[in-house]
Amino acid sequence: MNDDHRKIVISRIIDYKQAGIPPNESIPPSPFQRWLFYLLLIPVAILMLVLGAFFFSIFLALFVVAAIGVGIRLWWLRRKLQKAAAGQFQEETHPHPNVDIEDAEIIETKTNKSERK
Repeated sequence: MNDDHRKIVISRIIDYKQAGIPPNESIPPSPFQRWLFYLLLIPVAILMLVLGAFFFSIFLALFVVAAIGVGIRLWWLRRKLQKAAAGQFQEETHPHPNVDIEDAEIIETKTNKSERK
């Protein structure tokens, strides 16, 4: 079995040499290719930043709208709860809030300015 593995490796090395491709070696790019790569990379980076800011602003606006909606809903529920609590308190202090009192006497007192001093 060990010989079969060697045969495969040797045949691959022979194939690479016949094709003119050195195994596990790469040709370093020329300075022109590097500068071209960087020049093409700058507009792509700018485009990615603009798109990122655009989508961030959309998600931020959606978050603000959702937060305002939840805030209004919580305010509404709190207001309802406070009204219910105030109504219950009023019922406890005045058991019959719709009863009219007919036998009332209004007492007025008048004081003179000279008596106050």
